[in-house]
Amino acid sequence: MGNLAAGIVVLMVSTGFMNTRADKKEMLEQADYDKKEMLEQADYVWRIVLMFGAIPALLTFYWRMRMPETARYTALVAKNLKKAVSDMNIILDIEITDLTEEEDANILAKQDNFGLLSSMFLCRHGWHLLSSTVCWFMLDVVFYSLNLFMIEIFTTGTNWFGGASKEGILEQTNKAAKTQAIIAVSGTLPGYFFTVMFIDSIGRVRIQLMGFSMMTIFILGLAGTYDVWKKTESLPVGFAVMYGFIFFFANFGPNSTTFIVPTEIFPTRLRSTCHGISGAGGKAGAIVGVVLFLYAGWSIPRKLLVLASCNLVGIIFTLFLPESKGMSLEEIAGDIQEDVDCQSEQ
Repeated sequence: MGNLAAGIVVLMVSTGFMNTRADKKEMLEQADYDKKEMLEQADYVWRIVLMFGAIPALLTFYWRMRMPETARYTALVAKNLKKAVSDMNIILDIEITDLTEEEDANILAKQDNFGLLSSMFLCRHGWHLLSSTVCWFMLDVVFYSLNLFMIEIFTTGTNWFGGASKEGILEQTNKAAKTQAIIAVSGTLPGYFFTVMFIDSIGRVRIQLMGFSMMTIFILGLAGTYDVWKKTESLPVGFAVMYGFIFFFANFGPNSTTFIVPTEIFPTRLRSTCHGISGAGGKAGAIVGVVLFLYAGWSIPRKLLVLASCNLVGIIFTLFLPESKGMSLEEIAGDIQEDVDCQSEQ
């Protein structure tokens, strides 16, 4: 929904500036002053759009500060079962009987207290953390590069999208926003909905494997036919369909599961930290993807082949992730149970 909202904001802002400007033909026939004014308007557009992005961030911060901590954290990390019970009564609108101090002590005594990157953590979750981080890294290399790939189309000098390269900056921005909105409606949103519908029947790992695999197939399709389609006068339907399917399987795949899996497979007291490490790997991948796509002196087909290779790496590391469908968080991460195999190695 955020992707779609972003496109709508760009459309509204760019259209507003276009409507306040003189007729396009007259604008192009005027002096250099008008060209400078057009560039200044485009500069205002991206600044206004960027400032709009602060609104959902501020709302998220406000709502998050009003939320109580999760009961699992309060009980297992803060070691305050009474507070956890109280929070659950309020949030779930149910009445849970208070535990006695003896019951509190017995439950908390079973809680293992190994730290991040300790030998026990590495035994239980070392490969999991590496795999979730690498998968998120590879996904973001591909995902952010593909978003820039569409921008590249606007600057190739072709007649795709109705000759956008011959138009002014505001017109190009407006058409790019329309295209992004179409992709969001036809590919991105349906992909997320499919994930919500099938994640507990198909499973996280299988959806991620399928997503990486299908993205690889469609990216190879784009790479193999790009030079042929580039010579056409208008955007080929086949190209647009394959491009949309990449985003569909990104979201019915690793662009959903990479941030779901790390919230489930790690112990409560380390879950946010491990999720943060995995997410930081993703943002590093986004930086690499942007730099690779913008500054690597390769042809677009070659860049697409590199992205396909990143997907293959994602497939390999997905195989090391545990499947968590149908399991409670305690069963997955072993929050209140002993790991016999790991303890025997100590």
